[in-house]
Amino acid sequence: MIFKVTNDIDDLSRQFADWMVAYIGNTLTGNDRFCVALSGGSTPKKLYQLLASEKYRDKIDWSRIHFFIGDERYVPYSNERNNGRMIHETLLDVIPAKKGQIYLMRTDTDPETSAAEYENILREYFSGSDNTFDLVLLGLGDNAHTLSLFPGYPVVFEKTKWVSSFFLKEENIHRITLTAPVVNAARCVSFLVSGSAKSAALYNVFTKEHDPELYPAQIIQPFNDVLYWWTDKAAASELL
Repeated sequence: MIFKVTNDIDDLSRQFADWMVAYIGNTLTGNDRFCVALSGGSTPKKLYQLLASEKYRDKIDWSRIHFFIGDERYVPYSNERNNGRMIHETLLDVIPAKKGQIYLMRTDTDPETSAAEYENILREYFSGSDNTFDLVLLGLGDNAHTLSLFPGYPVVFEKTKWVSSFFLKEENIHRITLTAPVVNAARCVSFLVSGSAKSAALYNVFTKEHDPELYPAQIIQPFNDVLYWWTDKAAASELL
């Protein structure tokens, strides 16, 4: 596990973008494609805008990138809370991404069907491979959730399914999410955490006894142990 502390969200985005460019480049020297699972949230949004900017847009061979998503709120694409919409507007609609290489979660069918369809896509895509994604981007909620793995919900401890749907009572909404088994099989997992509102959650994840029931982000433990935590000083303030 590698823990990196940056000055602020802008510095975090720049440093991670530089690292990501290098990591993708190195991976593509030996592979014909690079598959990444993207995250929703304000911190990744800042990163996507940077990657789509003139400074970074031409540093990545987007024609060989395959895009997935970590979780989705069950709201229409037209709703501003839809993660897929944010990812499209900030990144996928700006870079030369290939439509046939974008795999987002549907919200125009029922949640259970959407989860099952997405699982089938992943199972077929990664068939015969010991690993799944080359990179998974994750955020951290102020209650220590990541993806749509929320404290107190059985989905945190899912062992078999790669994708699951459930009703999140606190938000009165269905969620569709990747689960720990598929994420922990990734070649690399990177958390992006910024802001003082996340400091208590980050502190708890790192210092409290292992209890994913309370701190779901603790369930993310990649099998090959390639795990990065990219934070800024505000988020890491209780650990410094």
